[in-house]
Formats: sequence, C-alpha cells, structure tokens
Amino acid sequence: MATHRDSPDPEDAGADAGEDGTSRRRFVGYLLAAPTLVAAAEVGVQAVNPRQAAAAVPSPPQPPEVLDLNDLLTLAAKPTANLISVRVHQDGTVSFDLPRAEVGQGITTSSAMIVAEEMDVPLEKVRVTLADARPELLFNQLTGGSNTTISTFTPIRVAAAIAKGRLLEAAALELGELVSELTTRAGVVLSSGGKRVTYGSLAEKAASAESRQVSVKLKERSEFTVVGRPQNRIDALDAVTGRKKFAMDLDVPGAAPAMVCRPPTINGKVRSVQNEAAVKAMPGITDVAVVSTGVAVRGRTFGQCIDAVRALDVTWDGGTAEGKSDEDVLRELRKAEIPLAVPDSGPLTGTVDADFTFWFASNSALEPNCAVADVRSHRAEIWGGLKSPVVAQQEIAAKLGLPQGAVTVHVTEGGGSFGRKLFYDAALEAAEISQKMGKPVKLMWHRTDDFRQGRTHPMSTSRVRASYLPGNVLTYEQRHTSVATDFGHGLGEIITSLSAKLPVGDLTFSETVFSLTQQSPYDFGVTTQLLSEVDKGFNTGSMRNIYSPNVRCAQELVVDELAKRMKKDPCDFRREFLKDERASAVLEKVAEKGEWGRSMPEGTAQGIAVHPEYHGVVAVLAEIDCRPGTAGREVRDARTGPRVTKAVCAVDVGLAVNPRGLEAQMMGGIMDGIAHALTSSLHLKDGRFLEGSWDNYFYTRQWNVPPELEIIVMPPTTGRPGGAGELAVAAAMAAVACAYGRATGRMPTEFPVSHSGDLGFEPLPTVPPIPQSPTDGLDHAH
Repeated sequence: MATHRDSPDPEDAGADAGEDGTSRRRFVGYLLAAPTLVAAAEVGVQAVNPRQAAAAVPSPPQPPEVLDLNDLLTLAAKPTANLISVRVHQDGTVSFDLPRAEVGQGITTSSAMIVAEEMDVPLEKVRVTLADARPELLFNQLTGGSNTTISTFTPIRVAAAIAKGRLLEAAALELGELVSELTTRAGVVLSSGGKRVTYGSLAEKAASAESRQVSVKLKERSEFTVVGRPQNRIDALDAVTGRKKFAMDLDVPGAAPAMVCRPPTINGKVRSVQNEAAVKAMPGITDVAVVSTGVAVRGRTFGQCIDAVRALDVTWDGGTAEGKSDEDVLRELRKAEIPLAVPDSGPLTGTVDADFTFWFASNSALEPNCAVADVRSHRAEIWGGLKSPVVAQQEIAAKLGLPQGAVTVHVTEGGGSFGRKLFYDAALEAAEISQKMGKPVKLMWHRTDDFRQGRTHPMSTSRVRASYLPGNVLTYEQRHTSVATDFGHGLGEIITSLSAKLPVGDLTFSETVFSLTQQSPYDFGVTTQLLSEVDKGFNTGSMRNIYSPNVRCAQELVVDELAKRMKKDPCDFRREFLKDERASAVLEKVAEKGEWGRSMPEGTAQGIAVHPEYHGVVAVLAEIDCRPGTAGREVRDARTGPRVTKAVCAVDVGLAVNPRGLEAQMMGGIMDGIAHALTSSLHLKDGRFLEGSWDNYFYTRQWNVPPELEIIVMPPTTGRPGGAGELAVAAAMAAVACAYGRATGRMPTEFPVSHSGDLGFEPLPTVPPIPQSPTDGLDHAH
C-alpha cells in the first residue's frame, strides 16, 4: 500500500486568496470570566458559490449546489458557536472540550491541531476531551454528515486566537514590552530583547474577571505550520496498547454486566416468561426484568449473562416485519416507485434505461452497541459513545419520567460508528433496565443482537433513464425508492428549525436529506433525482453516506453505458461532461496514477467514478479480477468472489487539516465501497435477518483488500475544510461496480453482486437468540 500527498506545502498552494473569507477580516469572540484564561468564539457561516454549468445542455443547479446537508448542519451550529471555548492551564497545557463524538474518525487529533496552530503551542500540550450533553448547545452537538471539521474549524481558531492575544497582553505587562514586540513559539512568549515567559505562568494573569467581547484576526494560511501537515493520531498509542477507554472500560461503582434476551423476529415483544425465577437463581445472576425490547438479565460477568439469556424460556409476538422476506419488501418498493417523466426514445433520441436493487446492509460497528446507566429515583447518569447526546438526554429523561436537567449524559469515545451511534438505542435501553432493577448496569449487546435487531441500511431500488443525442445527454432521471430511513436522532429537529432557509420546499425529513445530498456531477441537461419511501417496520439508520453509495453507483453505471452507446472511452466521456474543475482534476489524477486504459487480461478490467459531496470531491479508479481462478477461491467460512486488485483515490476537501487522517478516511471508505459492491448484505427471511455475526456478514476481508492502494491528497483548493468522513464510499462502490461490469461484459443490477448466490454460512438459531460463547477459537484461526 502507498499513500502520499500530491501537493506542495500549504503555504505554497495558493495561500489564502480570500475564498474562505476567514483570514482577510476580523472575528468577534469572548473572554469568559474564569480563574484561568478561557476564550470562546462567535462566527458566521460561509456562503456557497455554485459554478455555472457550461456544457451544451447545462443542468440547472441542484439543491446541494446551493445549500447542502453540511451547510444545514453548519447553520444549525452557528447560534451557539460562541460556546466553544479553549482553556489555558498553569502547567502550560491547553484544553478543549469538543462538542462532537470521536468514534475513530480522528477528530480529536484534527481539533487539537487547529488549537495548536492558532495558539503556537506544541500539539502534545493540547488536551481534547469530549463534552457531556449540553442542552444549551441546541443543534451544535450532533456528529454526522462529515460536518465536524467544517463547522468547528473557524470557531476553534477564533477561540484559540483570542486566548493567544490575551496571553500576549499579559506578557507585555509582565515583561514591560509592547505587544507588537512580542512573538510566540511552542507555548512561550518571547520579547525582542530575549526575555521569555511561558503560557502556563500567564494563565492566571491573562484571565478575565468578567466576560467581555473582543475581536481578533486569524493567522494567514501561509503561516500554518501544523494544519495541513500529516500528523499521527494523538490517541494512537493508547489505542494499540489497550489504554484507551471506551464505555465498557469504565469503572462505574456498582455497575454490573447486563444483556437482553431478544425476540427471534424483528421488533417482537414479550408475551410471557416461563422460567424467570429459575434463571434468576443461576450462578452470578442478580436480576431478571421484562423491558420494552425483551428480557434483561444482570450478573457478575458477561459470560453469566450469556448463559442466562440462553436459558430464558420466552413466548414472543411476531414483530413488525412478521413473515416478510427479501422478495416481499422488493415488491412493496416496486409498487412505490415514482414514474419516470420523460418518455422512452423517440425517432432521433436514444435512451438508456436501467433498474437497480440494493439489499439491506448492516449498520453494525466494530464496537458492540453498549452503554452504562445508573438510574436513581431523582436522577440518572449515562455513559456511552453518543453522536447526538442532547437528543439522547431528552429521550432518556422522558422514558424515565425525570426532568431533562436530572439526566447527565457523558460522551465516551466509541469504537466505530458509520452512523450507528447517531442513535442512542443502547443508552435508552440501559436506562430503562437500571430503573427497572434499581441498580447500575453495564449493558452490552451481543454481536448477534446488533445484526438481527440493530440498525440497517435500508433496502432500496433505483430506476434511471437518460436520453441522449450523439455527443450530448439531454435528460437524466433517477427515481430512488427505499425502505424509510429513521431520522429521529436529532437531524429531523434541525430540518424543522431551519425549514424556511431550505431550497427544497415543504418536503419530508427523508426527502429533504435526499435533496440536500444527492447531486449529479455531470451536465446532463434536465436532471431530476427523486426519493420515495415505504415503511415496513425495520430499524434503519443514517448509515455512512446515507443514500449516496447506491444513488451514485447507479448513475456511474449508466454513465458507462452512455459512453458505450456513444462509442467513447468512459474516462473521456466523464471528462467531457463534468461540471466542476475540482472534479475534473481528481478524475485526471486517478486516470494518470492508475494508468487508465492500460491493456488488461480478459476477465479483468478497470472502473472509474467521481463523487462530489459536502464541499469535497473524490475520484476512484478500481481494477478487478473476475476470472474463475480468482472468483472461485476457497477460504473457509467466507465468501471470496471477484477481487479488487488495485484502487487509486484522489481526494480534494479544500483544505485538509490532517492529510494523514484524510488518507485513513479514504482507505476506510474504499473498503466500505468494495463491501457494498461485492459481498456485504443482510438476507431477510420470515421476519428476521439470517446473518448473526461478522463471521457471516462478509465485509471486505484481508483476502479481498486490493494489494495496490494509493491515496492522493490534492493541493488545497479553498481556505476551508470540506467533508471527508463519508466521501470515498460512494465513489469506491461505483468504481468497483463499473469495473465488474466491464470485466464481465454485463451491467450489474443488484448489490452486492453476490447477494442472490449461496449464503456461504449456516444461519445461527433464533432460539436461543444468541450463540454459546466459543471455546475453540484457535480452530477458526486462518
């Protein structure tokens, strides 16, 4: 594997041409009354400047080109941006309480880099922690939509710059010098005469006795020495040595392990428990209680809880998807499809029609769903990796019958999310169990729970029709139909609060999110992309990239078909129709680095795709081997199939705060895209999902990872960061699908392509609902 940055140093790359508006004007912020120096920010939101289409048949601007989901989240965060603050301590460290959730994406590192940059303090002296639920932040504490760095970049800078300015003022008094004669370096203030004083020694002297408004000028980008330079993660050593603390690592007094016996079908409910007393008498078990999601058990160890869950004899009702299987849901989706508006081809016009199916996918994270709860009669305290802690606090308080102020929600670092931790299912459930039992609990879902009763990426279809004349595309229509996506994690409230500012009219939550995220990067004349939903009682979520992987995959396959009909090279065709210079640049880069068009053996091929989103753009070139010798590989208890042998990714997010972190994000997104295209899906049968663990949910494994992987970070193109966390998934899925189509000679129309083949595993029983803990792990080592 190889990664690099295809750019000069940040100060050499068009340093601050004023595009972002952040370094040419002053910002207003606050000094807060405190014993040591505390500074906070007040900022506005950046304007969006869509480019004018310039093709022969230009497409009118789509909603995301005017205001996208990320802009919406940034607008929502704006009113409370002044509550983001940095604090200087007497030991010379600087602390920042990040109102977002770190779930492995590296935002604690990038946030620390921003503070270190603006304050001229060593990175190792910046301490970033995660803020508890703070209702006063309103919508400024939701982690999603690749929005963290975009929305916090300037507020953090402003707060840090105010703090540094105040330190300089205090140092001027201390040293008897003018502020203009002082400089800062590595947490020290230096005078022109050689005197020096540390930030730590100035922390109290620089403190403000009262809160007051101040103004500040931020660093020019040409002065950056930290932001834009590759950095290792500040938590990397703790992560690999096991010292990093997750929810299940916390030592909360009295909190004992707890698990839940769940129904055999989706959202089934308890009718009766036949052996509650016998289970409660089992070794180590302290409590058994019926809760809204099943039957909870509490014991001294998780192993004892597993034994108790397996021993429970429960009668269940059928649940919300009783009797449903994949084909039943597919028929419902077909009935709900919005008709295409443009008629089929006339005498002079060609038409490409395509119909795609995307099966359910698991939204499980590597860390099992978990939370700690200590609920008393008058208060509650919750710990968990929560990306929407304020909404979690509200819902938990309502569930417990307590005032919101009586519920404290601590945000812990999470071991993965992919959107899963936008929901607080485990925290809500843990609170209910603790209240029922009257004792603190440390709740952990079993892996099987997460795959069968957890959140899923909804099953969907996409119908596409494109009409064309030789050399031009006249219309592009896409009708995406999906099982409903649940936006009850706080995003719905944001949409409601800002509805007057949206360019999409009076749409439902899902339609609004779809309209603010889906855009075509091509000038294909009259372009319409519409969403329709059906709700079949499934637990769905805003899985990484929400709608984009499926929508973009369908479009890029149609783009390949259009190129074929017009007898053009797929890369040249995209080059001709792309709207945006940044998109063209990443396409050119992957074509160059990936040697697009090189001669390849029969049964292998290249695919290429472009995806714009959240003020960033990415292109991916993938090479695939579909030859029988590769697709027929045998790996025990696994699905192999075609292999992606090479992937090249070029990414432009404007200003990359930490290029090394960005590279890691792109790598993860490419693995997601490969999985979505080739191997990973859930199979619904008789109201339940057959998959019950990572063992039989075939995410991209080591034997399917491309041996050649190259990530190219493009030179900074704007003065502000764009979204990165979700960006690579859609382009990677589409590139792999296009490569598969060219290698096999037929356009793939269902994803993953392996879904309708052999399961490749023996489904676990549903009663008992979780398997026995294995004792033969070495027998399953590869």
